[in-house]
Amino acid sequence: MRTTDPTVIAFAQVLLEGEGIDSFVMDVHMSTLEGGIGLFPRRIMVADSDLFLARAVLADNNISDGL
Repeated sequence: MRTTDPTVIAFAQVLLEGEGIDSFVMDVHMSTLEGGIGLFPRRIMVADSDLFLARAVLADNNISDGL
């Protein structure tokens, strides 16, 4: 998924962790380059084997940013 909202990223990570899905947030340090204005989205990546379950967990919780 991809979003510019850091609260959605944090919520999504907690949901995924609760289901035993490891995730990794990419583009975290872009905020330093952009001045913290939220221009560049951050991405949460999961393993290919967890993708189906991760999408289901996020969709069940009304998180659909960039899925």
